[in-house]
Amino acid sequence: MTTVGFIGLGTMGQLMALNLARAGTDLVVWNRTASRAEPLRDAGARVAGSAAEVFTGSQVIILMLANAAAADAVLEDADVTGRIVVHMGTVAPEDSQRLESAVRAGGGTYVEAPVSGSRVPAAQGALVAMLAGDPETIETVRPLLAPMCRETIVCGPVPDALTMKLATNIFMLSSVLGLVEAFHFAARNNLDLHTLRSIVDNSQMTSDISRVKSTKLESRDFTIQGGAADVLKNLTLVAGAARAAGVSAPLTETMHRLMEETVVLGHGSDDFTAALKALEARDC
Repeated sequence: MTTVGFIGLGTMGQLMALNLARAGTDLVVWNRTASRAEPLRDAGARVAGSAAEVFTGSQVIILMLANAAAADAVLEDADVTGRIVVHMGTVAPEDSQRLESAVRAGGGTYVEAPVSGSRVPAAQGALVAMLAGDPETIETVRPLLAPMCRETIVCGPVPDALTMKLATNIFMLSSVLGLVEAFHFAARNNLDLHTLRSIVDNSQMTSDISRVKSTKLESRDFTIQGGAADVLKNLTLVAGAARAAGVSAPLTETMHRLMEETVVLGHGSDDFTAALKALEARDC
């Protein structure tokens, strides 16, 4: 059985790793905040004392970290010789290329595998992974991702998976933030929000994420699923990639400003539907 290492047990990572453990994966985990690893220990995973120890005891190592700097820090002391590093976090495409070069220089192989989805699909093992890298290595990795992902879709060489992730983020975020604005508009016009939710949920506009987010907006439940600060980070990456490619991205620019306001208002650790509060503050 392949031993899988998992580093990064944050909002998404912990749920993803739990699905691996519950599926019977031979799993070794590590997180900078040690308490985040305890549910994994309870689920049967081994908890390493350091990131380097995860590399020592695993053939495939999954990284689900907040940013490229965190990945750099983990790889700095790691022995990647003969190992497959699967990077599932969202970073700038050029950072992923740099990470791939570092892993290859150390004698390992590298697969990009950013995911589409938030806490609910992460808990359900229903994420969609976009894969890039060496085709043979991708086929080795794919079955290991099955407990976390309902689909694994090959996008080409590095950094095509991360660039694809940024493209999907434009669509997803504009859809949800459009829903946020719709609820704000309805509330300011004294419309019944439950009726709005019923119309959206029963129309061709509905989707898994719109049903979840419309429920949250109706009840003003901003408990985190996809954090506002994380969404701002992702929009910053999209904006940077658009500028680098000379691509016009007016929706991204508008969303970026709105999420900046949301975070400045103190809602960075709330669900990104808390952008509703930023819209309300604009009306004051």
